[in-house]
Amino acid sequence: MIVVTTPAGQIGRQVLDLILDSGEPVRVIARDPSRLSPHARASAEIVQGSHGDADTVTKAFAGADRVFWLVPPDARHPGGTERHYLDFTRPACDAIKSQAVRQVVGVSTLGHGYQGKAGLLSAALAMDRLIEDTGVDYRALAMPFFMENLLRQAPAIKDQGTFFLANAADQSLPTVATRDIAAVAAALLLDGSWTGQASVPVAGPDDLTPAGLARVMSSVLGRTVSYQQIPVADDKAMMLRNGASEAVAQDVADMIEATNHGIYDAEPRDRRAAAPTSFRQWCQDTLKPAVQG
Repeated sequence: MIVVTTPAGQIGRQVLDLILDSGEPVRVIARDPSRLSPHARASAEIVQGSHGDADTVTKAFAGADRVFWLVPPDARHPGGTERHYLDFTRPACDAIKSQAVRQVVGVSTLGHGYQGKAGLLSAALAMDRLIEDTGVDYRALAMPFFMENLLRQAPAIKDQGTFFLANAADQSLPTVATRDIAAVAAALLLDGSWTGQASVPVAGPDDLTPAGLARVMSSVLGRTVSYQQIPVADDKAMMLRNGASEAVAQDVADMIEATNHGIYDAEPRDRRAAAPTSFRQWCQDTLKPAVQG
């Protein structure tokens, strides 16, 4: 039995679809089962509730040997991202031990080995250590910047021909498509042979800076797209205006600073599993319809 968390989320729903297609028995944890696809509701066993709740994860993990783990974001958490990640994951760790779960695949970040403060990324790395302390066989999917994050920029690209981030224009920003994350996660969950604990760095084939991303967008969209770097302080202020807690907004600022100082390069490039989706292909398949639609 495979348990999938966040089955209606951006990554979790794709993992779930791949596992359902395999015919393996699957159980999902869902706050709102109505958000699941009709296929998922018909084919998966559903445990309703939050996967941050002890009773819910204990029930869901009973009789299961494999788990897909992803902590959902909480921009309003007053204690910041590390408190959120660890508080959310502790009940699952207890259930992993009490229910004898054998394998866990978790969504984490590139940057294992980075020594500085990295906010949101430090929180994900702390989560990895907490799960590893249970002794379970664990694969931490070490992810860089999600291509899908740029979909929030579609209106600005359409109306202004510009996208905005706080990342340095000339600093490499590795990217990955969520469909490739899901494919790696599903393959690991369907392979019961691996043991031990390790990070699995996964990134797309490109090594582009934000300025380089703009050039690819321009080529695919057939119009000039420019990149404008905004100050980290301005990005933090925008998060606060949108309702983020001070602690979370500062963690995101620290993450951006760490990215600008090369946290994604802390793990050697030759260890990264080459995800097949190039940034150009993703722009063709996903960004272009979003901008032109």
